[in-house]
Amino acid sequence: MSIIEVKNNTQLRMQKSLETLKVDLSKVRTGRAHTGILDHVMVDYYGAPTNITQVANVTLIDARTIGVQPWEKKMISAIEKAIRDADLGLNPSTQGEMIRVPTPALTEERRKEMVKLVKTEGEDAKIAIRNIRRDANESLKKLVKDKECSEDDERRASDEIQKLTDKFVADVDKSLADKEKEVLTV
Repeated sequence: MSIIEVKNNTQLRMQKSLETLKVDLSKVRTGRAHTGILDHVMVDYYGAPTNITQVANVTLIDARTIGVQPWEKKMISAIEKAIRDADLGLNPSTQGEMIRVPTPALTEERRKEMVKLVKTEGEDAKIAIRNIRRDANESLKKLVKDKECSEDDERRASDEIQKLTDKFVADVDKSLADKEKEVLTV
């Protein structure tokens, strides 16, 4: 492995950590309804756990209501049960062949809990990025030990990896600030 490969691999892994954080943050509920809330809900579909988006059409009815239209009529009760059991604080109700999922307004206390959750997610992402930096630095030290690069090259590459780490940590902080603002907006 060369220095360039180490740097490219490091950047790729850090980018994946940032993307994972953004996906995790999209699941944190704000005051508005959005279909992403139900993305990880699994429905019992003929004995196999299946993602809700594979058994129903999930849409927004209005700013506070999600509509779930099952493709098979007999799946209505299973989908309703799965949404209730997903521990999202949602209470679906069936109206004909449509399941309406109203998202209740968040209380101030619940908003603060959501902010704590967002900060925890962000800290986990920062830890992952720092672990990637550590792995990259260990790879660079191994290159020096195996005499595949000089110590000066290793030092320069370590500085570049540190700058990369700082950039991704700043991106994490920006994502967290945006999400906190979104959660606290009434």
